[in-house]
Amino acid sequence: MTEQLPHASCAFFLILIIAVCQGKQIIEDKDNFLDASTLVNLPGVKEAVKYALSVGYRHIDCATAYSNEAEIGEAFLEIVGADKAVKREELFVTSKLWNTKHHPEDVEPALKQSLEDLKVDYLDLYLMHWPHAFERGGNLFPKNPDGTMRYDYTDYKETWKAMEKLVAKGLVKAIGLSNFNSRQIDDVLSVASVKPAVLQVECHPYLAQNELIAHCHQRGLVVTAYSPLGSPDRMWKHPDEPVLLEEPGIKKLAERYSKSPAQILLRWQVQRKVVVIPKSVTPARILQNLQVSGALCLVLQKQRVNSID
Repeated sequence: MTEQLPHASCAFFLILIIAVCQGKQIIEDKDNFLDASTLVNLPGVKEAVKYALSVGYRHIDCATAYSNEAEIGEAFLEIVGADKAVKREELFVTSKLWNTKHHPEDVEPALKQSLEDLKVDYLDLYLMHWPHAFERGGNLFPKNPDGTMRYDYTDYKETWKAMEKLVAKGLVKAIGLSNFNSRQIDDVLSVASVKPAVLQVECHPYLAQNELIAHCHQRGLVVTAYSPLGSPDRMWKHPDEPVLLEEPGIKKLAERYSKSPAQILLRWQVQRKVVVIPKSVTPARILQNLQVSGALCLVLQKQRVNSID
């Protein structure tokens, strides 16, 4: 016999995407705190995005380094527009500046390439993908003869100042950071005239990021968790590594509430006021993930939340 789900206020299922743009705070209440996240060379991206939008997703997480923005743009072209199923103003599109484009002169051209590929006139959010810069050029992963990465020494604060100009020009509504630690966040804040709206980092029970989340929330940054299910299909996974979706404690909670382990993990993040971006190209899983905001109206008891972490 399964336990009935406790009822929770719908406020738990609203995502507050907070952006500070030219001194004005923009807050968008979204019914969906999940997005259709995409990964490099993932097959079926176009159809997955079209399906996700058709069932109610409105946040699409993209990046130059995923090498599929043109395919996503084809999906947008078919389904997004004034006379189409989804209006552009209903959509929240995120992309990311790649490491080879940190030089201030490269920032705006890199963004404009993403806009062209995605078939949109502006981004809702543009993130600096990583704090470190690679050697400038067209090679996404420039390497030395010994196989190590070739780095550039552009200060990420200089890159940030160039990103601020994109906001002033109306090319992006908000800017933020990805894979930055607390010291680096404060370093950017010390020079920012446009404060970062979001930090996107890997986050799941194996890497809970409690201190970093608290640090961001204290400074007004929304935290977005990528790999919230632990990325069990990642190419570099060691055969002996544990699988988050198979953890006994999480499976027990899933059984208790008649939900999937993935839904329990996503609900755990939302209860911590963390935005989640699980990736999938499987229609059934795309729909199941979205149901966290409606069908899964549960509040995990405090001790059960702690048991996941």
